[in-house]
Amino acid sequence: MPPARRPTRARVAVVLVSALTLVLALTLPGGAPDGSGASTPPARADRSAVTAALAAPPPGSALAQLASLEVAPALPGEAYDRTAFGTPWTDVDGNGCDTRNDVLARDLVSARGEGSSCVLLAGTLHDPYSGEALVFERGATSSSAVQVDHVVALSDAWRSGASRWPRARRVAFANDPLNLLAVDGALNEEKSGSDAAGWLPPEPGYRCPYVARQVAVKTRYGLQVTATERSAMVAALQRCG
Repeated sequence: MPPARRPTRARVAVVLVSALTLVLALTLPGGAPDGSGASTPPARADRSAVTAALAAPPPGSALAQLASLEVAPALPGEAYDRTAFGTPWTDVDGNGCDTRNDVLARDLVSARGEGSSCVLLAGTLHDPYSGEALVFERGATSSSAVQVDHVVALSDAWRSGASRWPRARRVAFANDPLNLLAVDGALNEEKSGSDAAGWLPPEPGYRCPYVARQVAVKTRYGLQVTATERSAMVAALQRCG
């Protein structure tokens, strides 16, 4: 049996270049496939495209609402504290159920409760962020698999003007059903306090509705957007079809 041939320097170089090309394809913006999640940063429209899109948007559209929002640098976020928005999941509507269970009852299908109480024990979530069906089971370690997300994150709201609000308005904001969605817990944690320039759902088909909801929430509460955030929002909304 002839001895194995040692790889030449040229062959080693080809292998290294091929490996580097693969790494760059997976890590550079646009290299990962659409819908792969946080590895692909949200697209942003350039200044001329933003100006054109917002110059004469269709009346009543998300673009029209976006055009009406104040554009300003983010306010300081160092003083943000979750308690500034009240105790989590207050029963603000007085129906006897806390906000988290209200949202779970709205968003889960085949939901099963605990007798006549508001507490939901199980159900299925058609998660808008991932496009997958998730099983919810209440438990010390299982409940976190499905979480209730503030579509406009509380820390983003704080940086966008909520730091100037009275406490009662912040509590109302934190419990507003318009700004709340039951979603995949891991994706909610991945998003954290990001705005549209920092995070969009990995499910491509939900990026437009997600941004449109953010715009609706910021419009309702008179929150501002940064220039970078507005650019990302325009890019997402232009793909709505």
